[in-house]
Amino acid sequence: MLIENGGPCQHLNEIVLFPFDDHSLPLQCGVELHLEGHMTPCGQTRIAVALGNDGAPDSERVVYYGTVHRVGDELWMWYLGQGKDAGWFERVCLAVSADGYNWRKPDLGLVAYNGNRHNNLVDLNQGAHHVQSCVVYHDPDDAHPDRRFKMLFQSRKYKSRFASAFSADGLTWRESPSNPVGSWLEMAGGTRHNGCYYVCGQGGSHAGGVRQLVSHISYDFENWSQASCLGMRRSNVTPRSPVAGSSAGEQIHLGASLWNRGNVIVGFYGMWNGHPSNDRRLVTMDLGLAVSNDALHYREPVPDYPIVSAAEDGWQELPFGHTLVNYPALIQGQGFEQVGDETLFWYAPWPEQSSDGVRVASWPRDRLGYFRPFPAARMGTGQGAHVISAPIDLDGADAQLTLNVDGIGEYSAVSAEVVSERLEPIAGFTETDCVAPNSSGLAQPVTWKDRATLPCEHGPVRLRLNFSGVRVEDIRLYAAYLARAGN
Repeated sequence: MLIENGGPCQHLNEIVLFPFDDHSLPLQCGVELHLEGHMTPCGQTRIAVALGNDGAPDSERVVYYGTVHRVGDELWMWYLGQGKDAGWFERVCLAVSADGYNWRKPDLGLVAYNGNRHNNLVDLNQGAHHVQSCVVYHDPDDAHPDRRFKMLFQSRKYKSRFASAFSADGLTWRESPSNPVGSWLEMAGGTRHNGCYYVCGQGGSHAGGVRQLVSHISYDFENWSQASCLGMRRSNVTPRSPVAGSSAGEQIHLGASLWNRGNVIVGFYGMWNGHPSNDRRLVTMDLGLAVSNDALHYREPVPDYPIVSAAEDGWQELPFGHTLVNYPALIQGQGFEQVGDETLFWYAPWPEQSSDGVRVASWPRDRLGYFRPFPAARMGTGQGAHVISAPIDLDGADAQLTLNVDGIGEYSAVSAEVVSERLEPIAGFTETDCVAPNSSGLAQPVTWKDRATLPCEHGPVRLRLNFSGVRVEDIRLYAAYLARAGN
């Protein structure tokens, strides 16, 4: 399937229509967008990966400028650990989990630390160089087994210019002979999209300061663009006052972690809010939501909305900080995963020296935001609340439709119809033909009287979702899924 939403023309087995992606759902009537932010209640921070024991390479800090991937039946997390070294010196560590909440640190036996190899350090240059940030890519189908894991990392070895490394098992890494492969970049996220690798961070050579969301690209992971795309910025935008110093004003910290859903990329970025005094100690930083359809240009569905709030997270005094000078601030790494009926995301406190462990945020599966119908006085007779998708080419195969929806009941309903690209009705797939879901859930099927799937024989089509009932405002539509039939 293909969708004409401004992204690359790529064939997909599933298209996800999120309400906060207004390029995939561009036509809207009588609905409003709500986002579902995560906030940890005071004193209830859940730490997933805690500080290591005394003498361990992560006994002083656990910093999540790393990555989570599913590897086989486990979740693997590459993160940065700081032991009792002289000065700032972080190395890449590994933790593994079955559920995303409970993590263990395997005894890898690869790198000597404090005189022994009984630790969870991965072998990246035998831990000889400080690593400031890293992003791991997992390509299990790569034709070259020794490149199925790929890493970009920022290290003192290359004066913080980013470098690449490869691994067969994600544990023992071989550097590219072309290192460093890129310019100075503090990175937070990466993805492969339509055959191209993207890394997202803060850096680049753009006007307006360094804390802006930028991306570099590569097609082989070794030859990276030296130019970057400025994908989003918050500073020096009218009517805001210009940034008066490197730490003041609204900025973007370390780009965004990226969740690639095919037709849309969901990003969580560091929402740097600097004090007018330019004092870094007074910075607050929630994590904001940004979306992209081409992995280069990002937009905020709701500007300045904290999708993960720093407020009251880690209420206790942090290891190397004080509540009088460490205002609430968070850092994001790369990693979203669906575990059962939940969507999980990992993050940690900022600044790094205050990070006492990696936290986990959770939502019911894919429920980051929803459309809610509302009665609009200016809507005409018969003009009910509805949304219409961008044109979709089913590419020769029928598609099954399911809805992630809440609030379905006796007095509230969601129905679907299939119309042509030119908005013309298609016989057999009108609203009256629809067999709508009769209950709420994460994947409620939608069918029509004579067909269980959307037809592929009518060329490009659009999906129209209609909201109805005397209690229409009870409905919350979180996502619509089109899956290629038979997959």
